[in-house]
Amino acid sequence: MPVLLGRHDSFRQHYTGRSHPERPERLEAVLRGVAESGVVDDLVDFEPRLASRNEVARVHDDSYIKRLEDFCAAGGGFLDPDTAASTGSFDAALRAAGAGVDAAERLVAGEAEAAFLAVRPPGHHALRDEAMGFCLFNSVAVAAAHLAAKGDRVVIVDWDAHHGNGTQDIFYESRDVLYVSFHQYPFYPGTGALHETGAGAGKGATVNLPLPQLTTGDVYRAAFDRVVIPVTERFRPDWVLVSAGFDAHRADPLTELGLSAGDFGDLTTLSMSLAPAGRRIAFLEGGYDVAALEVSVASCVAALAGVECRPERVTSGGPYLEAGSEIVATAERVHGLS
Repeated sequence: MPVLLGRHDSFRQHYTGRSHPERPERLEAVLRGVAESGVVDDLVDFEPRLASRNEVARVHDDSYIKRLEDFCAAGGGFLDPDTAASTGSFDAALRAAGAGVDAAERLVAGEAEAAFLAVRPPGHHALRDEAMGFCLFNSVAVAAAHLAAKGDRVVIVDWDAHHGNGTQDIFYESRDVLYVSFHQYPFYPGTGALHETGAGAGKGATVNLPLPQLTTGDVYRAAFDRVVIPVTERFRPDWVLVSAGFDAHRADPLTELGLSAGDFGDLTTLSMSLAPAGRRIAFLEGGYDVAALEVSVASCVAALAGVECRPERVTSGGPYLEAGSEIVATAERVHGLS
């Protein structure tokens, strides 16, 4: 199946400092993984456009957009202890925010069946009025809000090891966006408990799967079968957007989960099954061990094209499997599935 590949040199111009884990070298690893996916002939390259101010303003306050633009124009620096920006960061973030909208328009036009967006900075921690956790603009939220404004229903699947607090917060009261997050818990940023299920019109449209350290892919697959797929079938989305963070890999230096490269292929296949072909987009989020990032992206991109690339998987037993399975069972009860 043809897959759009969104990439642009401006994403390398977001400079965070030599020792920062979210560094431009990550993109080199991502593109090596794309090259090793075995599906290069199925890829359709495109350079994402910049998001318009109106598109970004659907999810971010105007005052924050202007504040970030001025901060970058003045030379940048650290916005918080974790989140850095440079003179090139505003354009990079604006283009990352535009990538999902651009990809959606291209998919509707029939250019491909799915899209992988090799963008940075990542986005899922960015709040309406605040940068956070390496994130400046919430790219997946910009795309989801754009689609929802057209009357479409969107499921966001976030398998980054860190809970996407920004995405959850933006859509917590929305009836048109279903947010599903797999993440290590308790862990940064401290949100994403089982009982966080949405509010108002969005009650029940937030699904959190807070997992203990060393959780492996068998628990994720069980959660899809028992929770994610039934909830999504009930929601009936038109689109699936994936916050594809690869820092749940067992080699990642910032986290303590236990996934392997093959697991990311499975997660991609399961996520893509939630919406029709031509309505599927994956956004790069985390992943900070470059070797693990490379092989995990290869598995993900291959799965987007309908091919299995990296079959290796690690399964667990004992207390970690039991703890993860209990989380899945509790989520079933919380969402009225058992």
